[in-house]
Amino acid sequence: MLKFYFNGSPNPTKVALFLEEAGLAYEPVAIDTRRGDQFSPEFLKINPNGKVPALVDGDAVVFDSNAILLYLAEKTGKFIPANNPKARGELLSWLMFVATGVGPYSGQAVHFKHFAPEPVPYAHTRYQFETDRHYAVVEQHLSQNAYMVGGAYSIVDMALWGWARMVPFILGDDAWRNYPNLKRLLDEISARPAAERAIALKDRFTFKAQMDDEARAVMFKHLAKKSG
Repeated sequence: MLKFYFNGSPNPTKVALFLEEAGLAYEPVAIDTRRGDQFSPEFLKINPNGKVPALVDGDAVVFDSNAILLYLAEKTGKFIPANNPKARGELLSWLMFVATGVGPYSGQAVHFKHFAPEPVPYAHTRYQFETDRHYAVVEQHLSQNAYMVGGAYSIVDMALWGWARMVPFILGDDAWRNYPNLKRLLDEISARPAAERAIALKDRFTFKAQMDDEARAVMFKHLAKKSG
């Protein structure tokens, strides 16, 4: 059986969506990043980067959420476009666009908007701008396409959905007015029973809710180095 290491953040949740959509049997293993579970010796053997999610499939270990989505899609043949050069190029391009652009910029925008210990105006402005720019590229694409690749629901839509759910938290409560087509896709996916199960997965476990000094010490280690 697959073993899925996760918490309720955007990257693990999009993998949970695939697992639920595909009806795969899996064992969820909670990793509480606010308590430092991601840095335990046991977990670092699975993912030396100390991040969630991670997936163990027999002898195969896969970490990085987008790599897991691609691995599972290829393993099952589900939610992946036809295997021809045109479709493959489109799939890889948009999946990597989410992996290297949408996700990282959204994460940094959240950090400087909500969690930086002191205001950093330049960093805040840069990450807000770049996050908006990436979502604007997606919005333009979705204004002409129902889904991100191949005209059908795929792992790229799942990858995007994980972060798109957070748009108001990332860019502000009125941000959706700029991305009506992204909101259309988000609402369509969120209404799927598999998405409801993926979001609810975290509720089966107890995760630390407070972003207190203990949580900041394990999640933002550069602060400890700075103070030391």
